[in-house]
Amino acid sequence: MPVLSATSSPTSSPTWTNERIELLKQHFEAGLSCREIAADIGVSRNAVIGKLSRLNLTRSRAVEDRRLERSLAPARATRAVPRLQYEMLATIYGETGAPVVAGPIDEANRCSLLELAENRCRWPISTPGADDFCFCGNSAPDGRSYCAGHSRLAYRPNSRARVMRG
Repeated sequence: MPVLSATSSPTSSPTWTNERIELLKQHFEAGLSCREIAADIGVSRNAVIGKLSRLNLTRSRAVEDRRLERSLAPARATRAVPRLQYEMLATIYGETGAPVVAGPIDEANRCSLLELAENRCRWPISTPGADDFCFCGNSAPDGRSYCAGHSRLAYRPNSRARVMRG
C-alpha cells in the first residue's frame, strides 16, 4: 500500500504548491490574518498556521498588538448589552418602578416542606436531609417562588455576563 504524505491524497493535487506558498508569503507580509489567507488560497486556517510554522514565519509584536486592539474594540461596546437587556425585560414585566428591598431577610417565618403554601418563599435553608433544614417561608408576592430578598439572590441581572467573561 502506498504511503501518503501530509500534503497529498489519492484524489487531489498537493495542498502546498509553489504558487500557493508564494501567495501565502505575500499575504502574510501584507498583514492578512490566517483566516483571510486561507479563504483566498483555498486551504484551511489550520493548514495556513501549520505552513507558516514550518516556514518559520512569525509576526512582529506591533502587528499582533494592533490586531488585539481591533478585536477588543467591539467587545467594549457590547458590555452594556446585558444591562440593556435587563432594563428591557424589567420594562416588559413592569418592574422598573418596583422598590429594591435592601434590608436583611427575615428569619422568623421559616417552615418545613409540609408547611409551604403557594404564597410562601421556597428558598432552602441549610442542606437537605440535615436536622436544621427548612425553607424561608416569608411572603412571596404575585405567585413568585421567592420573597423579595431571595429573589435578589436568585435573579441577578448580570450574573450570566460575569460568568461568561470570567
